[in-house]
Amino acid sequence: MAGGALLAVSLGDPAGVGPELIAAAWARREGEDLPPFFVAGGPDLLAEAAARRGITLPVTQIFHPAEALDCFDYSLPVLAGADGYYTPGAPSRAGAELALASLEEACRLTVDGEASGLVTGPIAKARLAEVGFAHPGQTEFVAAACGIAAEDAVMMLAGPQLRTVPLTVHIALSQVPARLTAALIERRARIVAAALERDFGIIRPRLAIAALNPHAGEEGRMGDEEARIITPAIAALQVAGIEATGPHPADALFAPRARATYDAALCMYHDQALIPLKALDFDQGVNVTLGLPVIRTSPDHGTAFAIAGQNRADPGAMIAAIRMAGECAARRMEDE
Repeated sequence: MAGGALLAVSLGDPAGVGPELIAAAWARREGEDLPPFFVAGGPDLLAEAAARRGITLPVTQIFHPAEALDCFDYSLPVLAGADGYYTPGAPSRAGAELALASLEEACRLTVDGEASGLVTGPIAKARLAEVGFAHPGQTEFVAAACGIAAEDAVMMLAGPQLRTVPLTVHIALSQVPARLTAALIERRARIVAAALERDFGIIRPRLAIAALNPHAGEEGRMGDEEARIITPAIAALQVAGIEATGPHPADALFAPRARATYDAALCMYHDQALIPLKALDFDQGVNVTLGLPVIRTSPDHGTAFAIAGQNRADPGAMIAAIRMAGECAARRMEDE
């Protein structure tokens, strides 16, 4: 068990795989050595999701997070209040409202210090937008709740074999070159280095900075962003004492020998970071938000409406997200 950490977990969209994977994670809590956690709402829904998966899931309704510590070993603690019907594969407005209520409560309790970390279940962003969710995603929502600017909340994808950071995220590929600046790379690299040291216990993090263009631009023949933007940013990071290298051609950066030379790869755009992570660690990939005063993780997959309720979804990423949140929270607690 991770150093006294108590985690808050949000349901995600109840028509997706989130509820059944939360139940599966609790069922494997001992074998996976998971820290105690409670779920923000959905006691009846979670019990039904577990039953559909063939899991015997005793549920204890709690009224305060601390009560979870008394029952976690023998039942899943769930905050009393919000609940709904379990309709796997059939998302609805009511389900989106429950997902939002769960996220808001789990986040509030974590920000208020009632929980030492937050694990968010997968959501359907379009559905949440229909019920008033005004943020691009959960990362930005949690950042706002913490009083942190969205640009200072950095997404890192972490698995057993690789950690990657997309420096630009949900924008069109055609917009990426215009968004890249040396200041952006430097700022986010500093956040990544500090978080790897504080939350992951890496004393001197090694950052590999990817190139944008094929062959790292090949001396300007395939683009000048490497010479004009990326190389100056790396030089500034090195002057600041951060072990940063690059720009590395992305086609070779994720080979086994290359991966052994860095602790995180900083990539120029979304798919450059997510394709290798999902190819290597799809069922154990974790989305971690760096730069926050709280710990926040999430399984690195979506709602998977097409397979929800069919006992086909792998709980590995949910288990990894819970474990990683507990480990990071425990390190922060040791430093306090």
